[in-house]
Amino acid sequence: MKAVRAGLRRLGSMSIVMAGVSLLTYGLVFVTPGDPAYTILHERRGSPPSDAEVAAFRAEHGLDEPFVSQYLSWLSGVLRGDLGTSYFRSESVSTLLLQYLPNTLELAVAAMIVSLALAVPVGVVSAVHRDTWIDRTSQIAALLGVSMPNFWLGYLLILVVSLQLGLTPTSGSGTLSHLVLPAITLGTGLAAIVTRLVRTSMLEVLEAEYVDTARSKGVRERLVVYKHALRNALIPVVTIVGLQFGFVLSGAVVVEVVFQRPGLGTLLVDAVFARDYPVVQGVVLVTAVAFVITNQLVDLAYVALDPRIERGERA
Repeated sequence: MKAVRAGLRRLGSMSIVMAGVSLLTYGLVFVTPGDPAYTILHERRGSPPSDAEVAAFRAEHGLDEPFVSQYLSWLSGVLRGDLGTSYFRSESVSTLLLQYLPNTLELAVAAMIVSLALAVPVGVVSAVHRDTWIDRTSQIAALLGVSMPNFWLGYLLILVVSLQLGLTPTSGSGTLSHLVLPAITLGTGLAAIVTRLVRTSMLEVLEAEYVDTARSKGVRERLVVYKHALRNALIPVVTIVGLQFGFVLSGAVVVEVVFQRPGLGTLLVDAVFARDYPVVQGVVLVTAVAFVITNQLVDLAYVALDPRIERGERA
């Protein structure tokens, strides 16, 4: 019964968040300067459309209706699984999202793997060798990683790895070699954040009484660090990683544009310039849903790492 109530609370909170996101997204798009009817018709024809053509386009797509009517009509379609039709491409938004989403998810997951592969071992080693040259070097590297813009690192990697060394393609998708540089570009910033968090969390856990007890029993230091300490140190790390996954999806916009990689990022940028509002709303909505679902998975990961959380023995 307790699990059912918790599930209903999660479902209720998700519904409220998604309703707020949908209203905010639609409202911001509605007040954005520029007439999508004029922009799209001008792009299609290559010349300015007439007032009659603009009026016909607006009437066909319901753009001449009040905001509330437009929003409720769009929301009704979303609840039925219909995200509308692209103004510019004349394709279903759902079809476009299904076409571009896999590439973005592939990039996001690869970036997370890169970040964790770098952050966890570096953070642990930094904590174990506290206040040594190893610790100071890792902290300087983490600071550089946080400070470095994704687009700058992306262009730097293209220049060195792709153009000078010829090891990877400069753009596109389809093979593992196309994924390497975008994943490193996107994962480096997150790795820097997680490294500092892992270090701080490990320092706190290594000073706990149960760690001293394990050492006093003669347990090898490697087991103390990686079996007893690291498991508990990962709980706050899971929070950051879960939250950062949503930011990785949004950060993929810049990386996909830099590497000319087809995904939600390039789809969103093209839609913004074309005033293709249904596509913009669809991309933002999907990203918000992914963010909310990730947060729920984080809660479940807490219980897997520390079952006392579910029993209420730990705040």
